[in-house]
Amino acid sequence: MPQTPSATTALTFSDADALPWTPNDWAAALQPPTVLIADDDAGVRDVVAVRLRAAGYRTLEADDGRTAMALAVGERPQLILLDVSMPGLDGLGFCYELHSSPQTADIPVIIISGRGTPADLALGEMVGAEDYLVKPFSPAELLRRVERLVPAAV
Repeated sequence: MPQTPSATTALTFSDADALPWTPNDWAAALQPPTVLIADDDAGVRDVVAVRLRAAGYRTLEADDGRTAMALAVGERPQLILLDVSMPGLDGLGFCYELHSSPQTADIPVIIISGRGTPADLALGEMVGAEDYLVKPFSPAELLRRVERLVPAAV
Protein backbone atom coordinates (compact mmCIF):
# COMPACT_ATOMS: atom_id res chain seq x y z
CA MET A 1 0.00 0.00 0.00
CA PRO A 2 1.45 3.39 -0.96
CA GLN A 3 2.45 5.67 1.85
CA THR A 4 0.78 9.01 2.24
CA PRO A 5 2.53 11.95 3.81
CA SER A 6 1.67 12.36 7.45
CA ALA A 7 0.05 15.51 8.72
CA THR A 8 3.30 16.45 10.48
CA THR A 9 5.41 16.43 7.27
CA ALA A 10 5.95 19.97 6.09
CA LEU A 11 7.76 21.22 3.06
CA THR A 12 9.74 24.39 3.62
CA PHE A 13 12.35 26.39 1.82
CA SER A 14 14.29 27.20 4.97
CA ASP A 15 17.42 25.45 3.75
CA ALA A 16 17.39 27.01 0.29
CA ASP A 17 20.61 28.85 1.17
CA ALA A 18 22.36 25.50 1.56
CA LEU A 19 21.60 24.45 -2.03
CA PRO A 20 24.68 24.16 -4.28
CA TRP A 21 23.23 26.54 -6.88
CA THR A 22 21.54 29.90 -7.03
CA PRO A 23 18.26 30.66 -8.78
CA ASN A 24 20.23 32.52 -11.47
CA ASP A 25 22.18 29.32 -12.17
CA TRP A 26 18.88 27.52 -12.66
CA ALA A 27 17.62 30.18 -15.03
CA ALA A 28 20.83 30.01 -17.04
CA ALA A 29 20.71 26.22 -17.12
CA LEU A 30 17.21 26.31 -18.59
CA GLN A 31 18.20 28.70 -21.39
CA PRO A 32 19.42 27.34 -24.72
CA PRO A 33 23.16 27.70 -25.38
CA THR A 34 24.07 31.15 -26.69
CA VAL A 35 26.15 31.62 -29.83
CA LEU A 36 27.60 35.01 -30.74
CA ILE A 37 27.82 35.57 -34.51
CA ALA A 38 30.38 38.27 -35.34
CA ASP A 39 30.50 39.06 -39.05
CA ASP A 40 30.29 42.36 -40.94
CA ASP A 41 28.18 40.70 -43.66
CA ALA A 42 24.51 40.93 -42.62
CA GLY A 43 23.55 38.17 -45.08
CA VAL A 44 25.97 35.70 -43.50
CA ARG A 45 24.80 36.66 -39.99
CA ASP A 46 21.16 36.15 -40.99
CA VAL A 47 21.70 32.74 -42.60
CA VAL A 48 23.77 31.50 -39.67
CA ALA A 49 21.38 32.90 -37.04
CA VAL A 50 18.30 31.35 -38.66
CA ARG A 51 19.99 27.96 -38.89
CA LEU A 52 21.22 28.06 -35.28
CA ARG A 53 17.89 29.21 -33.84
CA ALA A 54 16.13 26.41 -35.74
CA ALA A 55 18.57 23.99 -34.11
CA GLY A 56 17.75 25.26 -30.61
CA TYR A 57 20.41 27.90 -29.97
CA ARG A 58 20.00 31.48 -28.79
CA THR A 59 21.94 33.90 -30.99
CA LEU A 60 23.58 37.27 -30.52
CA GLU A 61 24.88 39.28 -33.47
CA ALA A 62 27.63 41.84 -33.98
CA ASP A 63 28.85 43.52 -37.15
CA ASP A 64 32.25 44.63 -35.84
CA GLY A 65 34.94 43.43 -33.45
CA ARG A 66 34.39 45.99 -30.68
CA THR A 67 30.65 45.27 -30.45
CA ALA A 68 31.42 41.54 -30.48
CA MET A 69 33.89 41.97 -27.61
CA ALA A 70 31.35 43.92 -25.55
CA LEU A 71 28.78 41.15 -26.12
CA ALA A 72 31.31 38.42 -25.31
CA VAL A 73 32.23 40.06 -22.00
CA GLY A 74 28.68 41.05 -21.06
CA GLU A 75 26.74 37.99 -22.22
CA ARG A 76 29.32 35.18 -21.92
CA PRO A 77 28.10 33.12 -24.89
CA GLN A 78 28.94 29.42 -24.97
CA LEU A 79 30.47 29.81 -28.48
CA ILE A 80 31.57 32.56 -30.85
CA LEU A 81 31.42 32.34 -34.64
CA LEU A 82 33.91 34.90 -35.87
CA ASP A 83 34.75 36.42 -39.25
CA VAL A 84 38.38 37.44 -39.75
CA SER A 85 37.70 40.63 -41.74
CA MET A 86 35.69 43.01 -39.57
CA PRO A 87 35.91 46.73 -38.89
CA GLY A 88 37.17 48.10 -35.59
CA LEU A 89 38.89 44.96 -34.36
CA ASP A 90 39.57 42.17 -36.80
CA GLY A 91 38.74 38.56 -35.97
CA LEU A 92 42.31 37.50 -35.27
CA GLY A 93 42.88 40.38 -32.84
CA PHE A 94 39.49 39.68 -31.27
CA CYS A 95 40.30 35.99 -30.77
CA TYR A 96 43.70 36.79 -29.27
CA GLU A 97 42.20 39.35 -26.85
CA LEU A 98 39.32 37.04 -25.95
CA HIS A 99 41.62 34.17 -25.03
CA SER A 100 44.09 36.46 -23.23
CA SER A 101 41.49 37.47 -20.65
CA PRO A 102 40.71 35.08 -17.77
CA GLN A 103 37.10 36.33 -17.97
CA THR A 104 36.56 35.00 -21.48
CA ALA A 105 39.43 32.59 -22.14
CA ASP A 106 37.21 29.52 -21.94
CA ILE A 107 34.76 30.61 -24.68
CA PRO A 108 35.40 28.50 -27.78
CA VAL A 109 35.72 30.22 -31.17
CA ILE A 110 35.06 29.00 -34.69
CA ILE A 111 36.59 31.32 -37.25
CA ILE A 112 34.52 31.66 -40.42
CA SER A 113 36.51 33.25 -43.22
CA GLY A 114 36.92 33.52 -46.95
CA ARG A 115 40.64 33.04 -46.38
CA GLY A 116 41.52 29.36 -46.38
CA THR A 117 45.22 28.87 -47.03
CA PRO A 118 47.20 26.62 -44.68
CA ALA A 119 48.86 29.79 -43.30
CA ASP A 120 45.41 31.26 -42.50
CA LEU A 121 44.36 28.07 -40.73
CA ALA A 122 47.60 28.01 -38.75
CA LEU A 123 47.16 31.65 -37.76
CA GLY A 124 43.62 30.94 -36.56
CA GLU A 125 44.93 28.11 -34.40
CA MET A 126 47.76 30.31 -33.11
CA VAL A 127 45.34 32.99 -31.82
CA GLY A 128 43.26 30.35 -30.04
CA ALA A 129 40.41 29.36 -32.37
CA GLU A 130 39.07 25.86 -31.78
CA ASP A 131 37.97 25.46 -35.40
CA TYR A 132 38.20 27.21 -38.77
CA LEU A 133 35.52 27.06 -41.46
CA VAL A 134 36.17 28.46 -44.93
CA LYS A 135 33.45 30.40 -46.79
CA PRO A 136 31.41 29.41 -48.66
CA PHE A 137 30.33 26.66 -46.29
CA SER A 138 27.40 24.34 -46.00
CA PRO A 139 24.95 25.26 -43.22
CA ALA A 140 24.88 21.56 -42.28
CA GLU A 141 28.68 21.52 -41.86
CA LEU A 142 28.52 24.67 -39.73
CA LEU A 143 25.87 23.09 -37.51
CA ARG A 144 27.97 19.91 -37.10
CA ARG A 145 30.94 21.96 -35.96
CA VAL A 146 28.85 24.07 -33.58
CA GLU A 147 27.24 20.96 -32.06
CA ARG A 148 30.68 19.39 -31.57
CA LEU A 149 31.72 22.29 -29.35
CA VAL A 150 28.35 23.19 -27.77
CA PRO A 151 25.53 20.65 -28.01
CA ALA A 152 22.07 22.21 -28.30
CA ALA A 153 19.83 21.87 -25.27
CA VAL A 154 16.83 20.30 -26.97
